[in-house]
Amino acid sequence: MKFLANDQPAALCCRLSLVVALCLAYLPSAGAQIKQAENESPIRYGATQITRYQVGMTARARGSSAHNILAIVAVPISCAEQEVELVEEDVTPQVVSIEYRLLNKGARQMLVSIPRLERGEKAHALLTFEVRTRVILPPEETSKFRIPVKPKKDLKVYMGRSPYIETNHSKLKKVSKKIFADLEEPATDWERVEAIYDFVRDSVEYLVGDDKSALETLRDGEGDCQNISALFVGLCRTNKIPARIVWVHEHSYAEFCLEDEEGNAYWFPIESSGSLAFGEMPLARTILQKGDNFKLPEQPRKRRRYASDFATAQAPPGGAKPSIKFVRIQL
Repeated sequence: MKFLANDQPAALCCRLSLVVALCLAYLPSAGAQIKQAENESPIRYGATQITRYQVGMTARARGSSAHNILAIVAVPISCAEQEVELVEEDVTPQVVSIEYRLLNKGARQMLVSIPRLERGEKAHALLTFEVRTRVILPPEETSKFRIPVKPKKDLKVYMGRSPYIETNHSKLKKVSKKIFADLEEPATDWERVEAIYDFVRDSVEYLVGDDKSALETLRDGEGDCQNISALFVGLCRTNKIPARIVWVHEHSYAEFCLEDEEGNAYWFPIESSGSLAFGEMPLARTILQKGDNFKLPEQPRKRRRYASDFATAQAPPGGAKPSIKFVRIQL
């Protein structure tokens, strides 16, 4: 008997320390990423916010034993504006391994393996990361940025349809014509993207509610940060502008991509709700994922806009489903 647990947006190794060392050796260091970004990118950074972020899982075998428990938990990612370092581990002996993997270079997941729990037995894996996230300042000069003429393969992922994000729909094309018709020509590509941003912010009232697609948000004229971000991304992609959703702690916003005269591509954030912020991010929030079209190896037929936490487990015939809970706390 096999069970599947879900929590929405919302190679085995014997010792955890060895797994972390291997993981860090495999991934480029966050410090190196930031140093490279500072040397090559026109994007400017401001103050750094330092937080501790705990993620993990707890498991309890209830009416029967449980075995082959695999919990997959999203953890903060390292990127140009954020460094992530593991600083504390609280892991029970039943956990035999913890691994990490990257999805589409935009999501990092922790895989927790528990071979067996006896009836009533509990186990957990709680890891605390120190997260250093920097404010993104607006660029000093914007006229040089343009919509990618021949976007590279890694950008094309952010130009098509995603879950909850329609592109090239007739309604989105019609709205785009209206948006650009009001622009004073000649307009720069930066001003074109800003016009999309202004339209979305002016046309959609912030309201917490159910998840909606880009078209549903446009139709209803109201939505939360995810819905507003989806509409902005959908309109950008309809106009061949790479864009994606950024998932942060208890919030989401969007990014768009433009390139300079040499063809170097840069991502710029926009604030989807709250204060206006175009091409900058004045608040440094813990970044969990970047992207909105993920496919998990364990569920290859299902695409997700967020690589959510989930778990699988097995129990004897007639056995009870184990209790598995996910932990996500900003300390």
